[in-house]
Amino acid sequence: MGRPRKKGARLPTLAARLGDPATAWTLVTVANWYGAGARTVELASDTAVWYHSGLPPVAIRWVLVRDPHGQFDPQALRCTDLAAEPAQILAWFVLRWQLEVTFEEARRHLGVESQRQWSDRAILRTTPALFGLFSLVTLWAHPRMVATGGLVRQAAWYHKPLPTFADALALVRREIWGQVAFCMSDNGADLVKVPRALIERFADALCFAA
Repeated sequence: MGRPRKKGARLPTLAARLGDPATAWTLVTVANWYGAGARTVELASDTAVWYHSGLPPVAIRWVLVRDPHGQFDPQALRCTDLAAEPAQILAWFVLRWQLEVTFEEARRHLGVESQRQWSDRAILRTTPALFGLFSLVTLWAHPRMVATGGLVRQAAWYHKPLPTFADALALVRREIWGQVAFCMSDNGADLVKVPRALIERFADALCFAA
């Protein structure tokens, strides 16, 4: 009597599955492991139901990831797509690093999530526009960096082999400034006169960017 059951008997925890000798592990090679090339890991996966009192049950596929060489701690992943392969779920998880870097760079240099607006509609308009600007700067700078080697600013304590969004943004600024300001002078002139308005513009841009 009563309503139908929403869940079955409690399954072992993922920590218990990790320590169980009977857990079946499969070797999988990830093509691009956080930018460090191919890497072989071990996966164990199955389906279960996530249930919390007062909430509808959710069917999930869990994936346990461990390094056969023990170089990183085991991790547990959950996915609501039961048809997804464990290797695909792991590949999606590795891709999150690029998304996190994109959000961090967009926040640092373009002000995403820090705009001073009180209207929800204004936020809904501004955030996509800023991410569109991020894509536009990247697409504009990429062919120029490939052709010329780009402008990659280095630090004495850290060697940066590849350009970042800050380098792309600086290159785009130089291109815009060059088209707007520097082309006013003749190519063969020995004396270049710079208007005061342009100097003030550069000073404002540099002091706010510093």
